[in-house]
Amino acid sequence: MKIFHLVSTLLGLACMQLAAQSLIAKEPAPKKAESTASIYKSIIRIEVTTQTADYATPWNAGRFGGGTGTGFLIGKNRFLTNAHVISNHRRIVVTMHGSPRKHRAHVVFVAHDCDLAIIEVEDFTPFEKLKPLEFDGVPKLESQVRVIGYPVGGNRISVTRGVVSRIDFRQYAHSRIDAHLIVQIDAAINPGNSGGPVLQNGKVVGVAFQGLSSADNTGYMIPTPVIKRFLKDISDGHYDQYVSLGISEFPLFNPAMRKVYGLRADDPGVLVTRVLSDAPCDGALQEGDIITSIDGLPVDSSGSISVAGERINMNEIVERKFAGDKVKIGYIRNGKAATVTVTLKPFPAAQIHAIQYGKRPRYTIQGGLVFQPLTLNLYSALRINNARVRSLFSKYITDGIYKKRKDIVILSRILNDPINSELNNFTGNAIASINGVAVTSLEQAHQLLNPKELPEFFVIKCEGVTRPLILPGKKLPEANQRIQRTYGIRSLSNLTQ
Repeated sequence: MKIFHLVSTLLGLACMQLAAQSLIAKEPAPKKAESTASIYKSIIRIEVTTQTADYATPWNAGRFGGGTGTGFLIGKNRFLTNAHVISNHRRIVVTMHGSPRKHRAHVVFVAHDCDLAIIEVEDFTPFEKLKPLEFDGVPKLESQVRVIGYPVGGNRISVTRGVVSRIDFRQYAHSRIDAHLIVQIDAAINPGNSGGPVLQNGKVVGVAFQGLSSADNTGYMIPTPVIKRFLKDISDGHYDQYVSLGISEFPLFNPAMRKVYGLRADDPGVLVTRVLSDAPCDGALQEGDIITSIDGLPVDSSGSISVAGERINMNEIVERKFAGDKVKIGYIRNGKAATVTVTLKPFPAAQIHAIQYGKRPRYTIQGGLVFQPLTLNLYSALRINNARVRSLFSKYITDGIYKKRKDIVILSRILNDPINSELNNFTGNAIASINGVAVTSLEQAHQLLNPKELPEFFVIKCEGVTRPLILPGKKLPEANQRIQRTYGIRSLSNLTQ
């Protein structure tokens, strides 16, 4: 009996061992390891040499710098990354996981308004066997995701895990003015992580792009609806930017306001406080209208709608559309409900409030006076504190200044020379007219300052300044040559970016 029991035990152990070997042979662990390795291979480290324009001295080349970021393969010789990773680039090289070899790359498409870009390598041969990463939908709240990239602190790939803690509609830091759908995760997004994929179940659910310095372990990713819109936009070979309704809306939480507009406590809707001229809603909506729905989706008193079970800003509907697309808006005017359909289009005038990247500063110089168009870049570089200029800048859109003036031309600097002595007090002012002609753009100002025949005097008037600025016309050619030599200026103007 003991011998039989021993034999039975040995046979049982042998069978268990064979079964275990069989299970080991069939279990997917090696396949999972290969899948992870494949994902890592498809994620690249990006090194960028940059040249940032100097708006304070626009004739100079600017300052050189550099940085690193992350990207990943999404198609044949198509690597997705952040726009801010490759902004102001002069040279881009990428490296593959596990390889020291550097590959030259260049930008194919860039969208600064949603902080996304596509780059490609000059020789795709070493990458041909790699598998492009696939996209999934927006991750659910409280679900776990992985952030993969090359953050500062080392040269090797890094993997962190986080939980989706918020889905919101917020401003993107790169352009400073554009707001889109955003997903917050409780994992830090450090420099170098930018452009890396955020994965869930092996598929991309977002692109890591910015962190929150005032909070620990808080990062943000660009979700797939924004990514897919970008990819669809560039499918015709050109990026056309986002469209806009061209309105400002205000939430209707205040009971007194709701009563004034005839709304009950549970009535939906937000108040239209401004309709911009030449924008899609110009002539369709009016100040004081109450927007109650957009494309058939009810708009609550905070301006939110419900999409796929999530509450998001109503502008997300517009975000997913393109120039020429239509949107149906339900509204209440003077107590009566109505609907209107508007055709969407971009609103380029708003770019005055966006940071410009990869562009040369526009300027023109006459007699040592440096004239530049007002942009956010110039505003920041000069730290403008002139009250009139600040007002023109802040009200450029809201007061419709853009309809009359393509540019707000600023006397940004005066290069000291005998021809412009005692004129320094004019620096930082907006130019109103030159020889009696109202200034509406930098190009026009350049033409007025460089006529075929020089006048005896140039009389330049600034906004809100009684005393004119006067230059002797006949002495300008000699003075310009002297100023170019003194300050090392190769060209007295640049009118293109």
